[in-house]
Amino acid sequence: MEEHLEQDLNNIIIVCRSGDRKAQEQLFRQLYAFGMAIAMRYAADEQEAGDILGQSFVKMFRSLHTFDGSKGNIHGWLKRIIINEALDHIKQRSRFSHLELDTAEEPFVQNTVMEKNDAAEILQLIRQLPPATHAVFVLYAIDGYTHREIATHLNISEGTSKWHLSEARKILQQKLTVISK
Repeated sequence: MEEHLEQDLNNIIIVCRSGDRKAQEQLFRQLYAFGMAIAMRYAADEQEAGDILGQSFVKMFRSLHTFDGSKGNIHGWLKRIIINEALDHIKQRSRFSHLELDTAEEPFVQNTVMEKNDAAEILQLIRQLPPATHAVFVLYAIDGYTHREIATHLNISEGTSKWHLSEARKILQQKLTVISK
C-alpha cells in the first residue's frame, strides 16, 4: 500500500516538473497535512505555520527539478525544506545569542506529569518558549538533531544549543507542574 502511494507521488512529481498546475495542486494536497504537522512544531501559531509551509512549497516547486527519488522520498526532502524555512522564520523573529553559554544541568521531568497532559497541551506549551529555545528544543527533542547539527543550522555554539535545551526543559517542567496541580 505504502509503495503504491509513493509511486503515485513519484508519477505526480514527473508531471509537476513539466509545469502542470493541476499536478502541482495535487502534490500540494497530498503533502499538505504532512507539511503542516512539521511547520506547526516550529511556529508560534497556525498563521506562522501557514506562512512557513507556503514558503516551503514555493521553494519545493522551484527546485523540484533537483529532487532525486533514488536518494530518498519526497517526504524527507520536503521535511528538510520546511525545517530550514522554519529556522529562517525563527531567526527573523528572534536574535540568537552568540555568547558561549555553559551547559546547564538537565532538570528531572516526572513521567506522571507528562502522562497527565495530552500532546496538544504540550505542543502549546512548547510554542510559548522563547523563539531560540523553542527552535533548539524541537530540533533536538522532536526531530532528532544533534547539538552539533543544531549549532551549525542556527549559527550558535554547541554549548549554547545545550543551554537552550536545558532552559526549555526547565521551563516546560515548571509549566507542566503548574498545570498538573
